[in-house]
Amino acid sequence: MILVRYDQFFKRMIVINFITESDMPRNLDMTALRSFVAVAEAGGVTRAAGFLNLTQSAVSMQLKRLEDALQLQLLDRSSRQITLTGAGEQLLGYARRMMDLNDEVFARLTAQEFEGEVLLGVPHDIVYPVIPKVLQRFNAEYPRVKVQLLSSYTMRLKEQFAKGEVDIILTTEDSTDAGGETLAELPLVWVGAPGGTCWKTRPLRLAYERNCIFRGSVQAALDKVGVPWEMAVESNSTRTIEATVSADLAVHTVLAGSEPPHVERIKHGGMLPELPSKQINLYRSDVTGGAVASDLAALIRQAYRV
Repeated sequence: MILVRYDQFFKRMIVINFITESDMPRNLDMTALRSFVAVAEAGGVTRAAGFLNLTQSAVSMQLKRLEDALQLQLLDRSSRQITLTGAGEQLLGYARRMMDLNDEVFARLTAQEFEGEVLLGVPHDIVYPVIPKVLQRFNAEYPRVKVQLLSSYTMRLKEQFAKGEVDIILTTEDSTDAGGETLAELPLVWVGAPGGTCWKTRPLRLAYERNCIFRGSVQAALDKVGVPWEMAVESNSTRTIEATVSADLAVHTVLAGSEPPHVERIKHGGMLPELPSKQINLYRSDVTGGAVASDLAALIRQAYRV
């Protein structure tokens, strides 16, 4: 009788353990999910690792842990550029929503002490693509802090910064003044209407804002190679310049990677001169903004390192 009772006891324990393990809730690793989203958005492990301030091997391990937990292949690694599998595409939407909710919980419950306003000045032609991503991430971390974005031209922004009217500015310059730091150095490129031919006409028709810091060096480059030019459009409105260029009535120049919509980089085959590079510099006030401004500046630096 005793042996039978022990056998029955162990059988019941086995059944109980089986039910407990099969019904146990499974949890996704938020750190691994964050790495997965970063890789999907950056298009590769290397850039994602830079954005997350992690090593490539750490990001790869987190991706493997996520795939093992789901028992699914999320990334197609068969070619040089990593792409998402069907399962990966399906997970991406869920992952973004989970991250947003996770960040909102921490921000709302742990960052209540940070309030106020930070003034950020950025030249209009480099607002995209970096600044919206920075503002989105900053808002998740400091939901009670308002960022006032001032879009102007470099000379005006530096005047405002010198007067203490703005906490952080980005500039596009040939060099860096005292107190500034260079985040990137990018070449100027010619842009015109998609499929346009205006760039072939002589004199070359140019469109610039009146206070654009690029126009002087562009005109000098044209003069150096003997390409005649005329200022077809001068305006204080960025939209006016973009509309004129997209209509194939003039050409313009921008920093590589910041081409606005409705225009394209001109493949001139040497018919237009190569243009100089410009620095994107950051200046942060030591007097205003405090720790929150320092964190915003750190996010901007990180965005340009990716």
